Amino acid sequence: MKKTWLSAAMAATALVAASGDAFAVTQIQWWHSMGGANGKKLEEIADKFNKSQGDYEIVAVNKGAYPESMTAAIAAFRAGQQPDILQVFEVGTGTFMAAKQAIYPVQELMKDQGESFNAEDYLPTVTGYYQTGDGELLSFPFNSSTPILYYNKDAFKKAGLDPETAPKTWDELAADAKKIVDSGAAKCGLTSTWPSWMHVENLSAWNGKKLATQQNGMAGTDAQFVFADEGLVPRHWANLVEWQKTGAYQYRGRGSDSTPSFTSGDCAMTIESSAGRANILNTSKFGVGFGMMPYYDDVEGAPQNSIIGGASLWVMRGKPDDHYKGVAKFFSFLSQPEIQAEWHQFTGYLPITKAAYELSKSQGYYEKNPGSEIAIKEINLNAPTDYSKGLRFGNFVQIRQMFEEQLEAALGGKKSAEQAAKDAQDTGNQMLREFEAQQQ
Repeated sequence: MKKTWLSAAMAATALVAASGDAFAVTQIQWWHSMGGANGKKLEEIADKFNKSQGDYEIVAVNKGAYPESMTAAIAAFRAGQQPDILQVFEVGTGTFMAAKQAIYPVQELMKDQGESFNAEDYLPTVTGYYQTGDGELLSFPFNSSTPILYYNKDAFKKAGLDPETAPKTWDELAADAKKIVDSGAAKCGLTSTWPSWMHVENLSAWNGKKLATQQNGMAGTDAQFVFADEGLVPRHWANLVEWQKTGAYQYRGRGSDSTPSFTSGDCAMTIESSAGRANILNTSKFGVGFGMMPYYDDVEGAPQNSIIGGASLWVMRGKPDDHYKGVAKFFSFLSQPEIQAEWHQFTGYLPITKAAYELSKSQGYYEKNPGSEIAIKEINLNAPTDYSKGLRFGNFVQIRQMFEEQLEAALGGKKSAEQAAKDAQDTGNQMLREFEAQQQ
């Protein structure tokens, strides 16, 4: 049997756990990837837990962006110096699920430590992403988000558009974007963040299309990408290429690199994570409008429901028993409606529990903050299908980067959109098979 980086590190992990670290008796190491205002809020919540009791101290350590923190985790496992809690973004779920010997499933942890925990208290569209086929919750949902449309009300008004009405379909958005550019209200109509998340993953789910077989990988590691065969992704990429010619759409980079293009007023619309709300409102000098993601109205079943992004908290094996008691108590603390509502309302991430959602409603948060409920409505628009409840692929961090390289090739005129989508599908399947072989 081949050893993965995680299984190969277990021997070193056991040695460190057995040796006992004086500082590890009460200190719980939490590696995370939250920066800026959200990072400060995370540290504030950890501090609240620390002050609420005297037995455990959560030590929150920023390990850089999500891919960087995963790399740091690999090195830590090899050295037997893994944290107690690791924040892993959603595309790393498949990789960590495969590392069964190194992961302490959160549902098992809470039961073992005698902490009350009911997965049904959480939003099903969130927990479904991190559950096994048998319904066991493997990681603790923490910061979950979904894409929404942000638009510049001032630019809409200047272009003669209704500033209170967001475009609903891609045809409407394309027409509005062209009108904005033609009127001089903005240099570009639309940009977007996280290209693969927006223009492959959520595009497929929101329009009710299959991304891959085996329930988008959630039912088995032998999944095959089929999005190019489904036809929607090639069609959409071709539209982006055409819209780019007039400025109706402009590609401004990966991750959240394009956000300043919107907040500066250069682009009149963007598709961004719901968790970008606070930053966008704080840095934009114009009225910001909100809407659901656009959809193709000639696609049967669209719009369906969006899928989440963000991250969850994974518990690592190989730590002393008293550490796990502290981790379980911390998760119970995080699950409190007041804590979840505070996190949700400050950051724009989804309220992961039903109680936190109801509390936010009773506090009048959504009435006072227009657009803040859109993300929740998107993920709950329709009951998730097998192909809109999420996705789970090994090596998906690398696969997602490859998808974006292919999209960039199409936008750069190096190949047709159809060929780029097919190449993305074929190369992605090769990478899936490589991951699958590693688990043999």
